[in-house]
Amino acid sequence: MNTIFRKSMLSVAGLAFAGGVFAGPIAHVAAPSTDARPVAVVQADKPDTSKLIPHGTQGDQSHIDLNDEQTGNAKAIIAATKKAGLPERAAVISIATSLQESKLENLGHLGDMNDHDSLGLFQQRPSSGWGTPEQITDPEYSTTAFLKGLRQVDGWQDMPLTEAAQTVQVSAFPDAYAQWEQQAADLVGQYWNS
Repeated sequence: MNTIFRKSMLSVAGLAFAGGVFAGPIAHVAAPSTDARPVAVVQADKPDTSKLIPHGTQGDQSHIDLNDEQTGNAKAIIAATKKAGLPERAAVISIATSLQESKLENLGHLGDMNDHDSLGLFQQRPSSGWGTPEQITDPEYSTTAFLKGLRQVDGWQDMPLTEAAQTVQVSAFPDAYAQWEQQAADLVGQYWNS
């Protein structure tokens, strides 16, 4: 076979012939796209919004920027929820509750600023039977304790967030939990499968 003809045939097939050795595919560099439209990235494993916020948000929503510690606490709540075998909605309720109670900060005793003996992410009280101060300030333990209380609420899955959270927490400000539902759902959507 003629060398020029063979090189031409290999070139047409997308293969290179170098020094009598078959060298593999010829690298093809695509020309840059002139289409500057943004491309939407869809993450198939993100939880369905209808599962995260089945009733829609209630009232005005609040939002805070989270530092690494707060983000880590949100992830700890999600991990404890998954470990307990509960769905994403339980994590949304838990994170919204913690956002209201402590802004996702694992608070120790605050001295004169303390609300009785409230501690941790959920501002749970040792004197009310939530656990020891050491237990309550452990994110996994405090989340598990909150989820245990949530499981005891008949129909919590079908309740508005603020009603489910209030039934567990018995707060002086029962409607305050609702303002964190969107941020809590965003956090669960972002970290549930990570």
